[in-house]
Amino acid sequence: MTITTEQLLTLTQWLSPAYPVGAFVFSHGLESAIADAQVQDRDSLIAWLSAVLEQGAGRNDAILIGAAYRGDQGAAAYGAALQPARERLLEARSQGAAFAKITRDVRGYDLPDAVFPVVFGWAARQAQLPLVPAAQVYLQAFVTNLVQGAQRLMPLGQTRAQQAIEALSPICAQVALENTGASLQDLGGFALAADIAAMRHEGLQPRLFRS
Repeated sequence: MTITTEQLLTLTQWLSPAYPVGAFVFSHGLESAIADAQVQDRDSLIAWLSAVLEQGAGRNDAILIGAAYRGDQGAAAYGAALQPARERLLEARSQGAAFAKITRDVRGYDLPDAVFPVVFGWAARQAQLPLVPAAQVYLQAFVTNLVQGAQRLMPLGQTRAQQAIEALSPICAQVALENTGASLQDLGGFALAADIAAMRHEGLQPRLFRS
């Protein structure tokens, strides 16, 4: 799992908020969870996002990244079919298409549009990035974006937000380590509260986020 400086800098560029994938407009249903008082503070945010990582989209994204990286047939179709709500599918497809476009334009890679983790896995393979570190940084960027979203939705503050990210980072590392080698048949999850929150978000008014 050794990573070179060049590979590390590629990852930090791709997963930086400056890379134009539009992640900041999506909350993965977190906005609905906060509106329903299921997430109210740092600790409940950590618990919510830990479940998403270990039992929901985090685990599945790690599997999809690994499958796409290996060139497994069906990764794109499985990745789209897994999304539990219309807005979650929009979130995954929109970011995937944006990532594919900018990476094609910058690097000339052959990247069809697909859901984000699948496109990311394809790109990581073409860039010859080590799989596990790539997935680890991807998952950390995923939860960092959601913590930043929570800062806009509740009185979290900068210090508690960073404490949440620090608490979640080892989980990102472990989830990627355990799941990037899994097969598409291992996909699935049990983050039901997060899935229901994503469905409920479709009717939430007013709202800041698209999911």
